[in-house]
Amino acid sequence: MEIRPLSDHVVVKLITEEKTVAGIVLPDTAKDKLQRAEVVAVGSGRLLDNGTRASLEVKPGDLVLFESGFGQRVRIDDADYLLLQESDILAVLATSSVVA
Repeated sequence: MEIRPLSDHVVVKLITEEKTVAGIVLPDTAKDKLQRAEVVAVGSGRLLDNGTRASLEVKPGDLVLFESGFGQRVRIDDADYLLLQESDILAVLATSSVVA
């Protein structure tokens, strides 16, 4: 099944397992309040008052940061995703910033 978000919504897949440089896996409780995720799908953009759409700043494949507790969890084909509004996303990470 495929999910296609509407308007300014974004579907992300959480990056839940992180390792330190030494290879130690950090549990969720050891992480800060910011979450990392990979953008899977994006909507068509927010509808403006003049009838045009404001394109989204994120695209599929981007690694993003957002505060934990935002969004709605969705389960599709035995995989968990999060549905966010683009405004919930705080930053896009360069791929070298994510330690996996």
